[in-house]
Amino acid sequence: MNGEAAGVVGAGGVFVLLIVVVWQIAATWRARMLSAREEQYKELATKYAKLMEDNLELHRRTLDELTQARLSIETLEKRKQAIE
Repeated sequence: MNGEAAGVVGAGGVFVLLIVVVWQIAATWRARMLSAREEQYKELATKYAKLMEDNLELHRRTLDELTQARLSIETLEKRKQAIE
């Protein structure tokens, strides 16, 4: 009976060891996946920031062009009124 108990304890120990090993492998895999996902989020955030800067620059250019067009139209209207 003493040998059977040792066998049961040994088998239980191996079973617990396998569970711990599998658990640690799963935790490591999950950590790697989260790290990769975080890197992707950082890349997306960088791309988004660059796109926002580009969009802001385009907006500024458009405003400058509209301002110039408005000034030109005002000048033409003043000339037209002066002629009339």
